[in-house]
Amino acid sequence: MEKIKVLIADDIMILRQGLKAVLEQDDGIEVVALAENGKEAYEKSRVFTPDVVLMDMRMPDYDGAYGIHAIKEKLEAVRVLVLTTFDDEETIEKALASGADGYILKELEDEKVIASVKRVYAGMNIFGDGVYRVMRNRIEQAAGRKETKKQESVAAALTGRERDVLKLIAQGNDNREIAEILFLAEGTVRNQISKLLEKLSLKDRTQLAVYAVKNGLDE
Repeated sequence: MEKIKVLIADDIMILRQGLKAVLEQDDGIEVVALAENGKEAYEKSRVFTPDVVLMDMRMPDYDGAYGIHAIKEKLEAVRVLVLTTFDDEETIEKALASGADGYILKELEDEKVIASVKRVYAGMNIFGDGVYRVMRNRIEQAAGRKETKKQESVAAALTGRERDVLKLIAQGNDNREIAEILFLAEGTVRNQISKLLEKLSLKDRTQLAVYAVKNGLDE
């Protein structure tokens, strides 16, 4: 059986050696090289062509982000799994922006580190719980910003008459009262409300009132 070739990059020698011993407990993994910073990890990857690079993030001179970027730019087939003690948002974002295929923490049990290497080698993206939470929060924030921009764009596209109708709905007026205030037929008001519901992707009159308040169209 062909073994998974792994390169370990960590600036602390005893950790490099310790990780090598952990990984080689598995008969399917062979550690082909060790590196003490991101630049050396890239240079040795060119020589030893590992399948997976186990990369620390904070190392002197050339950090993990440097190594990940260089490897991903020049050695596309190599998978990079970050193994570090840091789970702060800045470090995670640097790793992901550089092209890391996974991000796990050194606190993981030996068997989980081995399993993560195998899964990354198999083409999966592996992220620990803390990293997943950061990513999910980022996605939710981005989605929220996108939805806000979308709502602002739609609000800006409303006609003067549509704004008037929304304002009067938010102020609690019924169709007859709106028709009297705007000098319209009551049927015209009903049509305007139907068009607003469709245009704003809303379900009922209450949601129109809430939309008007949220977007400052009620005054």
